[in-house]
Amino acid sequence: MDKEKQCQPEIQYPCPWQYRLIGENETAMRAALAASLDLERCILSVGNRSSGGRYLSLQVELIVASEEERLGLYSKLAAHPDIKMVL
Repeated sequence: MDKEKQCQPEIQYPCPWQYRLIGENETAMRAALAASLDLERCILSVGNRSSGGRYLSLQVELIVASEEERLGLYSKLAAHPDIKMVL
């Protein structure tokens, strides 16, 4: 069996999933989220700010139906220019 497959956790779908987004402009990040997914189906909360105040995080929680959906949302969010990092 492939080592990568052995290390992956078994996830039962549908399941709740969280993404933490890091960026510089909260309004722009919220607009990126609205363009990427239906905000009605998620819980959005503001996280921490960097010590210098330049960066902030948003936490997004939603139910994902499949691994394809989970990874697709990650890719879509990570590719957006107003989102610097997705965790």
